[in-house]
Amino acid sequence: MVGAVLLDRLNRPLRDLRVSVTDRCNLRCTYCMPADVFGPDYAFLPREELLSFEEIERLTRAFVALGVQKLRLTGGEPLLRRDLPELVGRLAALGGVEDIALTTNGLLLPRLAADLKAAGLRRVTVSLDSLDPEVFGRMNGLNVAPERVLNGIEAALRAGLGVKVNTVVQRGVNDAGLADVWRALRDRATVRFIEFMDVGNHNGWNLDAVVPSREVLARLAGAEPGLAFAPVNPSYRGEVAARYQDAQGHEVGLISSVTAPFCGDCSRARLSAVGVLYTCLFAGTGTDLRAPLRAGASDADLRERVAAVWQARQDRYSEERGEATPGRAASKVEMSHIGG
Repeated sequence: MVGAVLLDRLNRPLRDLRVSVTDRCNLRCTYCMPADVFGPDYAFLPREELLSFEEIERLTRAFVALGVQKLRLTGGEPLLRRDLPELVGRLAALGGVEDIALTTNGLLLPRLAADLKAAGLRRVTVSLDSLDPEVFGRMNGLNVAPERVLNGIEAALRAGLGVKVNTVVQRGVNDAGLADVWRALRDRATVRFIEFMDVGNHNGWNLDAVVPSREVLARLAGAEPGLAFAPVNPSYRGEVAARYQDAQGHEVGLISSVTAPFCGDCSRARLSAVGVLYTCLFAGTGTDLRAPLRAGASDADLRERVAAVWQARQDRYSEERGEATPGRAASKVEMSHIGG
């Protein structure tokens, strides 16, 4: 399989790998790890169950040999994983890796951004759902102020990292302040607004709470006299966000998994912190790669296992969301286990 284009049953190539390095987080965002579920007594994974850096490097090498070009480190909150710059350096040294990014809440970036950049990290995506301290405090579950995230964004920019900002939009929760987020950050980062999705099992998702992306764009345009947006051509097949620009070149991204699913171009695989391969963000089950890895599987065997999973893949949950689909899993993997 090495060197060939690996396609799933819907002819989608394997190009992106998202690697979770921990299931822990230092926030309790209501749409991901609500505090009433992930409370003080919640049993997080013991360290010995997590993939080691050596194991992550070896599994990632198998994915790269099958066509993966872009890596993204996720969590939980990936910056909680001790010595993370070491892992970034290991992955950056793999031949064939064109880009390494990281998704974070930004709280630990002031301490780690420079080391991550030096190790080979290129970009960070930082979550920031509101600039209103009361709204943001409720959404992150721990009353953390938005200034702490803004400090992390500034640290990333000073270190020379590219920065995107993700805002999950919920009607009646933070939708009144979307233009404030975009105006505050548009000169320094691409701000992306994400439709509230039914990820995991505990975030209380309902369709009434979804603000369609077209409405978000209209709200942004209506926030300033004469403001208008023009669509930007995708940079590559499978780009998650539809991008728009105003006349000054400020960019906004819209991620519309609910109202405009993009399953048809999805090229992403996900590896959990314990080595389970998932082929969809909304999957109910995955394939254990840690067990064969620790049992002595060869590199060729690992590649064959990954290839077999991808070639059998036919996930398109967001397109099926409104359908009565036989066999759909009643329970989905938590986002804290495989990242966003």
